[in-house]
Amino acid sequence: MSRKIQHIVVMRLSAMGDVAMTVPVIRAFAQQYPNVKITMVSRPFFQPFFDGIPNLTFFAFDEKVKHKGFLGRFRLFRELYALKIDAFVDLHDVIRSQGIRTLFELFGKQVLAVDKGRAAKKALTRSKNKVFKPLATMFERHSQVFEALGFAIDLSNPIFPEKAVLSEEILKIIGNPTQKLIGVAPFAQYESKVFPLDLMQEVISKLAKNPEQTILLFGGGKKEIEVLDALAKPFGNVINIAGQLKLTQELQLISNLDIMLSMDSGNAHIAAMLGIKVITLWGATHPFAGFSPFNQPLENALVADRNLFPKLPTSVYGNKKVKGYEDAMRTILPDDVVWNILKLL
Repeated sequence: MSRKIQHIVVMRLSAMGDVAMTVPVIRAFAQQYPNVKITMVSRPFFQPFFDGIPNLTFFAFDEKVKHKGFLGRFRLFRELYALKIDAFVDLHDVIRSQGIRTLFELFGKQVLAVDKGRAAKKALTRSKNKVFKPLATMFERHSQVFEALGFAIDLSNPIFPEKAVLSEEILKIIGNPTQKLIGVAPFAQYESKVFPLDLMQEVISKLAKNPEQTILLFGGGKKEIEVLDALAKPFGNVINIAGQLKLTQELQLISNLDIMLSMDSGNAHIAAMLGIKVITLWGATHPFAGFSPFNQPLENALVADRNLFPKLPTSVYGNKKVKGYEDAMRTILPDDVVWNILKLL
Protein backbone atom coordinates (compact mmCIF):
# COMPACT_ATOMS: atom_id res chain seq x y z
CA MET A 1 0.00 0.00 0.00
CA SER A 2 2.77 2.44 0.94
CA ARG A 3 4.36 2.25 -2.53
CA LYS A 4 1.30 3.93 -4.03
CA ILE A 5 1.20 6.69 -1.43
CA GLN A 6 3.32 9.73 -2.19
CA HIS A 7 1.28 12.52 -0.61
CA ILE A 8 -0.54 12.36 2.75
CA VAL A 9 -2.77 15.00 4.32
CA VAL A 10 -2.65 14.95 8.14
CA MET A 11 -5.33 16.82 10.11
CA ARG A 12 -5.15 17.81 13.77
CA LEU A 13 -6.81 20.95 15.15
CA SER A 14 -7.78 21.41 18.80
CA ALA A 15 -5.57 22.61 21.65
CA MET A 16 -1.89 23.50 21.67
CA GLY A 17 -0.74 20.40 23.53
CA ASP A 18 -2.71 18.08 21.27
CA VAL A 19 -1.15 19.57 18.15
CA ALA A 20 2.33 19.53 19.73
CA MET A 21 1.94 15.80 20.38
CA THR A 22 1.70 15.13 16.65
CA VAL A 23 5.06 16.75 15.95
CA PRO A 24 7.46 13.99 17.11
CA VAL A 25 5.61 11.37 15.05
CA ILE A 26 5.37 13.53 11.94
CA ARG A 27 9.02 14.56 12.26
CA ALA A 28 10.06 10.90 12.56
CA PHE A 29 7.89 10.01 9.56
CA ALA A 30 9.48 12.77 7.47
CA GLN A 31 12.97 11.59 8.44
CA GLN A 32 12.26 7.91 7.77
CA TYR A 33 10.19 8.37 4.58
CA PRO A 34 11.78 11.37 2.83
CA ASN A 35 10.07 10.67 -0.49
CA VAL A 36 6.54 11.05 0.87
CA LYS A 37 5.04 14.54 0.97
CA ILE A 38 3.00 15.66 3.99
CA THR A 39 0.42 18.44 4.07
CA MET A 40 -0.34 19.33 7.70
CA VAL A 41 -3.76 20.86 8.33
CA SER A 42 -4.07 22.80 11.57
CA ARG A 43 -4.79 26.24 12.96
CA PRO A 44 -2.42 28.92 11.60
CA PHE A 45 -1.13 29.77 15.09
CA PHE A 46 0.52 26.35 15.27
CA GLN A 47 2.49 26.60 12.04
CA PRO A 48 5.82 27.29 13.84
CA PHE A 49 5.58 23.83 15.45
CA PHE A 50 6.24 22.27 12.05
CA ASP A 51 8.98 24.60 10.82
CA GLY A 52 12.04 22.71 9.66
CA ILE A 53 10.30 19.37 9.06
CA PRO A 54 11.43 18.26 5.58
CA ASN A 55 8.92 17.69 2.80
CA LEU A 56 6.07 19.15 4.89
CA THR A 57 3.71 21.90 3.76
CA PHE A 58 1.51 23.60 6.32
CA PHE A 59 -2.13 24.22 5.38
CA ALA A 60 -3.87 26.83 7.55
CA PHE A 61 -7.38 25.93 8.69
CA ASP A 62 -9.55 29.06 8.84
CA GLU A 63 -12.33 28.18 11.28
CA LYS A 64 -13.77 31.70 11.51
CA VAL A 65 -14.37 32.50 7.84
CA LYS A 66 -13.17 30.32 4.98
CA HIS A 67 -13.69 26.89 6.53
CA LYS A 68 -16.57 27.69 8.88
CA GLY A 69 -19.67 25.46 8.95
CA PHE A 70 -20.73 22.74 6.50
CA LEU A 71 -20.00 24.80 3.40
CA GLY A 72 -16.61 25.73 4.83
CA ARG A 73 -15.76 22.09 5.43
CA PHE A 74 -16.73 21.24 1.85
CA ARG A 75 -14.54 24.11 0.64
CA LEU A 76 -11.67 22.71 2.73
CA PHE A 77 -12.18 19.30 1.16
CA ARG A 78 -12.08 20.76 -2.34
CA GLU A 79 -8.90 22.71 -1.59
CA LEU A 80 -7.19 19.62 -0.20
CA TYR A 81 -8.44 17.36 -2.97
CA ALA A 82 -6.94 19.74 -5.53
CA LEU A 83 -3.52 19.01 -4.01
CA LYS A 84 -3.72 15.51 -5.54
CA ILE A 85 -3.29 13.63 -2.31
CA ASP A 86 -3.20 9.85 -1.94
CA ALA A 87 -4.32 9.45 1.68
CA PHE A 88 -6.04 11.39 4.45
CA VAL A 89 -4.93 10.82 8.06
CA ASP A 90 -7.28 12.08 10.76
CA LEU A 91 -5.43 12.52 14.06
CA HIS A 92 -8.38 14.37 15.60
CA ASP A 93 -11.44 12.15 15.03
CA VAL A 94 -14.21 14.64 15.84
CA ILE A 95 -17.30 15.58 13.82
CA ARG A 96 -15.45 18.24 11.81
CA SER A 97 -12.60 15.97 10.74
CA GLN A 98 -14.92 12.99 10.30
CA GLY A 99 -16.88 14.95 7.69
CA ILE A 100 -13.74 15.70 5.69
CA ARG A 101 -12.68 12.08 6.05
CA THR A 102 -15.99 10.82 4.70
CA LEU A 103 -15.74 13.04 1.63
CA PHE A 104 -12.28 11.74 0.81
CA GLU A 105 -13.49 8.18 1.24
CA LEU A 106 -16.42 8.81 -1.12
CA PHE A 107 -13.93 10.03 -3.71
CA GLY A 108 -11.85 6.88 -3.44
CA LYS A 109 -8.97 8.08 -1.28
CA GLN A 110 -7.35 6.01 1.44
CA VAL A 111 -8.50 7.34 4.83
CA LEU A 112 -7.50 6.41 8.38
CA ALA A 113 -8.24 7.84 11.81
CA VAL A 114 -6.56 7.64 15.19
CA ASP A 115 -8.02 5.29 17.77
CA LYS A 116 -8.19 7.42 20.90
CA GLY A 117 -8.99 4.45 23.13
CA ARG A 118 -11.99 6.20 24.64
CA ALA A 119 -13.39 3.09 26.38
CA ALA A 120 -10.08 2.30 28.09
CA LYS A 121 -9.70 5.93 29.21
CA LYS A 122 -13.19 5.85 30.66
CA ALA A 123 -12.29 2.70 32.61
CA LEU A 124 -9.12 4.39 33.91
CA THR A 125 -10.92 7.51 35.15
CA ARG A 126 -14.19 6.13 36.54
CA SER A 127 -14.56 6.11 40.33
CA LYS A 128 -15.93 2.56 40.62
CA ASN A 129 -14.33 -0.58 39.15
CA LYS A 130 -11.39 1.52 38.01
CA VAL A 131 -8.93 -0.23 35.70
CA PHE A 132 -5.68 1.41 36.75
CA LYS A 133 -3.08 0.49 34.16
CA PRO A 134 -0.99 2.42 31.60
CA LEU A 135 -2.65 2.88 28.22
CA ALA A 136 -1.00 3.36 24.84
CA THR A 137 0.53 6.82 24.51
CA MET A 138 -0.84 9.27 21.96
CA PHE A 139 2.48 8.95 20.14
CA GLU A 140 1.94 5.21 19.82
CA ARG A 141 -1.64 5.78 18.68
CA HIS A 142 -0.51 8.30 16.05
CA SER A 143 2.19 5.92 14.84
CA GLN A 144 -0.33 3.09 14.51
CA VAL A 145 -2.31 5.14 11.99
CA PHE A 146 0.71 5.56 9.73
CA GLU A 147 1.64 1.90 10.20
CA ALA A 148 -1.82 0.92 8.95
CA LEU A 149 -0.99 2.89 5.79
CA GLY A 150 2.15 0.83 5.36
CA PHE A 151 4.60 3.18 7.07
CA ALA A 152 6.02 1.74 10.29
CA ILE A 153 7.62 4.52 12.36
CA ASP A 154 10.51 3.99 14.77
CA LEU A 155 10.31 6.43 17.70
CA SER A 156 13.02 4.77 19.80
CA ASN A 157 15.86 7.10 18.76
CA PRO A 158 14.27 10.46 18.01
CA ILE A 159 16.20 13.22 16.27
CA PHE A 160 15.39 16.67 17.62
CA PRO A 161 16.04 20.10 16.10
CA GLU A 162 19.24 21.89 16.99
CA LYS A 163 19.05 24.53 19.71
CA ALA A 164 18.05 27.83 18.17
CA VAL A 165 20.48 30.74 18.11
CA LEU A 166 18.90 33.27 20.44
CA SER A 167 18.28 36.73 19.02
CA GLU A 168 19.39 39.95 20.67
CA GLU A 169 15.75 40.62 21.53
CA ILE A 170 15.53 37.40 23.52
CA LEU A 171 18.93 37.89 25.16
CA LYS A 172 17.90 41.34 26.35
CA ILE A 173 15.07 39.68 28.27
CA ILE A 174 16.86 36.66 29.75
CA GLY A 175 20.36 38.05 30.26
CA ASN A 176 23.41 35.80 30.53
CA PRO A 177 22.96 32.77 28.22
CA THR A 178 25.61 30.79 30.16
CA GLN A 179 23.23 30.38 33.10
CA LYS A 180 21.32 27.16 33.61
CA LEU A 181 17.88 27.91 32.16
CA ILE A 182 14.90 26.41 33.99
CA GLY A 183 11.49 26.89 32.44
CA VAL A 184 8.43 26.89 34.68
CA ALA A 185 4.90 26.75 33.24
CA PRO A 186 2.58 26.79 36.27
CA PHE A 187 -0.79 26.94 34.52
CA ALA A 188 -3.14 24.54 32.75
CA GLN A 189 -6.54 24.81 31.13
CA TYR A 190 -8.32 23.37 34.18
CA GLU A 191 -7.79 24.21 37.83
CA SER A 192 -7.61 20.55 38.85
CA LYS A 193 -4.31 20.29 36.94
CA VAL A 194 -2.67 23.38 38.50
CA PHE A 195 -0.14 23.03 41.32
CA PRO A 196 -1.20 25.34 44.19
CA LEU A 197 0.46 28.72 43.66
CA ASP A 198 1.79 28.94 47.22
CA LEU A 199 3.62 25.65 46.68
CA MET A 200 4.83 26.76 43.27
CA GLN A 201 6.16 29.95 44.85
CA GLU A 202 8.08 27.75 47.29
CA VAL A 203 9.57 25.75 44.40
CA ILE A 204 10.61 28.93 42.57
CA SER A 205 12.10 30.39 45.76
CA LYS A 206 14.26 27.30 46.33
CA LEU A 207 15.44 27.24 42.69
CA ALA A 208 16.19 30.96 42.73
CA LYS A 209 18.63 30.57 45.64
CA ASN A 210 21.26 29.39 43.16
CA PRO A 211 22.54 32.52 41.37
CA GLU A 212 23.83 30.37 38.50
CA GLN A 213 20.28 29.42 37.57
CA THR A 214 17.77 31.57 35.70
CA ILE A 215 14.11 30.65 36.08
CA LEU A 216 11.88 31.60 33.13
CA LEU A 217 8.12 31.71 33.71
CA PHE A 218 5.80 30.79 30.84
CA GLY A 219 2.09 31.50 30.42
CA GLY A 220 -0.34 33.70 28.55
CA GLY A 221 -3.26 36.03 29.01
CA LYS A 222 -3.63 39.08 31.21
CA LYS A 223 -4.53 37.24 34.42
CA GLU A 224 -1.68 34.74 34.12
CA ILE A 225 0.82 37.50 33.34
CA GLU A 226 -0.18 39.33 36.53
CA VAL A 227 0.30 36.17 38.61
CA LEU A 228 3.66 35.44 36.98
CA ASP A 229 4.81 39.01 37.58
CA ALA A 230 4.05 38.54 41.28
CA LEU A 231 5.92 35.23 41.38
CA ALA A 232 8.99 36.76 39.71
CA LYS A 233 9.08 40.08 41.57
CA PRO A 234 11.05 39.00 44.70
CA PHE A 235 13.91 37.47 42.71
CA GLY A 236 16.55 38.89 40.42
CA ASN A 237 17.01 35.64 38.51
CA VAL A 238 13.32 34.85 37.91
CA ILE A 239 11.92 36.33 34.69
CA ASN A 240 8.35 36.39 33.42
CA ILE A 241 8.45 35.57 29.70
CA ALA A 242 4.67 35.67 29.21
CA GLY A 243 3.50 38.33 26.78
CA GLN A 244 7.01 39.37 25.74
CA LEU A 245 7.68 37.05 22.80
CA LYS A 246 5.94 35.70 19.71
CA LEU A 247 5.37 31.95 19.52
CA THR A 248 8.32 31.42 17.17
CA GLN A 249 10.59 33.22 19.65
CA GLU A 250 9.19 31.22 22.58
CA LEU A 251 10.00 28.01 20.73
CA GLN A 252 13.54 29.25 20.11
CA LEU A 253 13.92 30.04 23.81
CA ILE A 254 12.40 26.74 24.97
CA SER A 255 14.84 24.87 22.72
CA ASN A 256 17.63 26.36 24.85
CA LEU A 257 16.21 25.34 28.22
CA ASP A 258 18.05 22.87 30.39
CA ILE A 259 14.75 21.65 31.82
CA MET A 260 11.05 22.52 31.84
CA LEU A 261 8.73 22.18 34.85
CA SER A 262 5.13 22.02 33.66
CA MET A 263 1.67 20.89 34.54
CA ASP A 264 -0.13 18.36 32.34
CA SER A 265 -0.41 21.07 29.69
CA GLY A 266 0.76 22.35 26.32
CA ASN A 267 4.11 23.69 27.51
CA ALA A 268 5.18 20.20 28.57
CA HIS A 269 4.52 18.88 25.07
CA ILE A 270 6.19 21.83 23.36
CA ALA A 271 9.36 21.37 25.41
CA ALA A 272 9.33 17.61 24.84
CA MET A 273 8.90 17.93 21.06
CA LEU A 274 12.08 20.04 21.10
CA GLY A 275 14.02 17.40 23.02
CA ILE A 276 14.03 19.21 26.37
CA LYS A 277 13.87 17.31 29.66
CA VAL A 278 10.47 17.81 31.28
CA ILE A 279 9.23 17.36 34.84
CA THR A 280 5.42 17.23 34.93
CA LEU A 281 3.03 17.58 37.89
CA TRP A 282 -0.26 15.67 37.80
CA GLY A 283 -3.44 16.27 39.79
CA ALA A 284 -6.82 15.10 38.49
CA THR A 285 -5.17 13.55 35.44
CA HIS A 286 -2.49 10.86 35.22
CA PRO A 287 0.26 9.89 32.75
CA PHE A 288 -1.33 6.42 32.44
CA ALA A 289 -3.98 8.00 30.16
CA GLY A 290 -1.31 8.35 27.47
CA PHE A 291 -0.64 12.07 27.59
CA SER A 292 2.80 12.02 29.17
CA PRO A 293 5.24 14.23 27.21
CA PHE A 294 7.23 12.62 24.43
CA ASN A 295 10.37 10.62 25.26
CA GLN A 296 10.19 11.36 29.00
CA PRO A 297 10.66 8.58 31.58
CA LEU A 298 7.74 7.89 33.92
CA GLU A 299 9.78 9.00 36.94
CA ASN A 300 9.72 12.55 35.53
CA ALA A 301 5.97 12.61 36.16
CA LEU A 302 5.18 13.50 39.77
CA VAL A 303 1.65 12.43 40.66
CA ALA A 304 -0.72 13.14 43.53
CA ASP A 305 -0.97 10.50 46.29
CA ARG A 306 -3.47 7.83 45.21
CA ASN A 307 -3.48 6.29 48.71
CA LEU A 308 -5.09 9.46 50.01
CA PHE A 309 -7.06 10.11 46.82
CA PRO A 310 -7.90 6.65 45.41
CA LYS A 311 -10.31 7.92 42.74
CA LEU A 312 -7.41 9.49 40.84
CA PRO A 313 -7.25 9.95 37.98
CA THR A 314 -10.75 11.42 37.92
CA SER A 315 -10.56 12.78 34.40
CA VAL A 316 -8.68 12.41 31.12
CA TYR A 317 -8.49 16.16 30.54
CA GLY A 318 -8.96 17.56 34.04
CA ASN A 319 -12.36 19.07 33.28
CA LYS A 320 -14.28 17.17 35.97
CA LYS A 321 -14.40 18.37 39.57
CA VAL A 322 -14.67 15.75 42.31
CA LYS A 323 -15.72 16.89 45.77
CA GLY A 324 -12.98 16.45 48.33
CA TYR A 325 -10.23 16.22 45.72
CA GLU A 326 -9.48 19.94 45.47
CA ASP A 327 -6.21 19.59 47.40
CA ALA A 328 -4.94 16.40 45.77
CA MET A 329 -1.91 18.16 44.27
CA ARG A 330 -0.82 19.33 47.71
CA THR A 331 0.46 15.79 48.25
CA ILE A 332 3.23 16.61 45.75
CA LEU A 333 5.90 18.20 47.95
CA PRO A 334 7.87 21.23 46.74
CA ASP A 335 11.11 19.66 47.99
CA ASP A 336 10.47 16.62 45.80
CA VAL A 337 9.83 18.85 42.79
CA VAL A 338 13.07 20.78 43.35
CA TRP A 339 15.06 17.58 43.98
CA ASN A 340 13.87 16.06 40.71
CA ILE A 341 14.76 19.20 38.78
CA LEU A 342 18.23 19.45 40.29
CA LYS A 343 18.81 15.74 39.72
CA LEU A 344 18.26 16.18 35.97
CA LEU A 345 20.39 19.34 35.86
